[in-house]
Amino acid sequence: MLNHTAAKALAPTPRELVARATGDLRMGLPCLLRHAEKQYVAVAIETLDPARFDALMARFGTPELVITPRRAATVMTAAAASNIAEQPVRIRPPENAELGWYTRLADTQFDKPGALLGPLHVVRQGDDTIPRLAVQLVKMGELLPAALLFDAGGDPLHGLSLIPLEAHVALQHLAHAPALAPVAAASLPLEAHDTTQLHVFRDPNGRAEHYAIEIGYPDRSKPVLSRLHSACFTGDVLGSLKCDCGPQLQAALAQMGAEGSGVLLYLNQEGRGIGLANKMRVYDLQSQGFDTVEANHRLGFEDDERDFRVGASMLRTLGFHNVRLLTNNPAKVGVFAANGITITEQVPLRVGRNVHNQNYLSVKALKSGHLL
Repeated sequence: MLNHTAAKALAPTPRELVARATGDLRMGLPCLLRHAEKQYVAVAIETLDPARFDALMARFGTPELVITPRRAATVMTAAAASNIAEQPVRIRPPENAELGWYTRLADTQFDKPGALLGPLHVVRQGDDTIPRLAVQLVKMGELLPAALLFDAGGDPLHGLSLIPLEAHVALQHLAHAPALAPVAAASLPLEAHDTTQLHVFRDPNGRAEHYAIEIGYPDRSKPVLSRLHSACFTGDVLGSLKCDCGPQLQAALAQMGAEGSGVLLYLNQEGRGIGLANKMRVYDLQSQGFDTVEANHRLGFEDDERDFRVGASMLRTLGFHNVRLLTNNPAKVGVFAANGITITEQVPLRVGRNVHNQNYLSVKALKSGHLL
């Protein structure tokens, strides 16, 4: 038999348990969440198929629907939404509600102007720790932020991913600053500068990799010109005119090349951290007349779901502690300063405005505080 030390070393860590549960939710599988002697089966609405929904209903009965306050403000009357706290909103559905009822509340593609589903029974009593964890897990999976919670009682439900620690402990682990692990690095001559190294970092939960592009030979003892750039498939790769991301990426690399050194951090946090699929949902809502912030809110997300602490962790690992930050976003400056990176200068990066994105850039300035 394994001794206690060996058994502990082989057991998954809290972060690994959370990552496992997130992966299952993305595939449409339920997972088990426990807190204060209660046990719930959580499943993401976006990936839940009708047969599995029927099986869960037959075994556990009617679930609670959990959505974010942002999404609740879209599907509820203004009066009802005004009474909602800044916590996930728990809705008790009609008896024997079909999967389509839940989906209509969760997915903007079923929204109709002026049409509200209701009346909706909002559950205001009880502990909201499990609902908060469920919403956080589906967000981590870059799914629509809506989940079903079935009261599992004492059913062991063998075969499902289980987060056996208390749910509030799991939330605390999720709130910890990421500690990225460097994986590999190699020379990669670029058009901007032919002396360049690409460093690959891996997210500790195994979900994503992030990249640091080190140009020239930056002096670790002096402030380095740095750019924190979030992945934008549509802008960086396809040359989309709906945003300024592609021009910002190229301008930052060009400026670092011209100065002879710099570090560009490329974070795989597409669509302000909501993923490409949800970003396309945002674009669809924009085509209906909503601005980028309003569209995020209608889906159930905050204005920006990115974690800029990732960039600070990468810089510290590479030995940089003072930077001249190429950005128009003051939020990045604040996060860096709070995570051990001194910003000696905020360098503006105002490029890429065109007739297709001028309204988008105006909203970034007015609602997100970008210095444009």
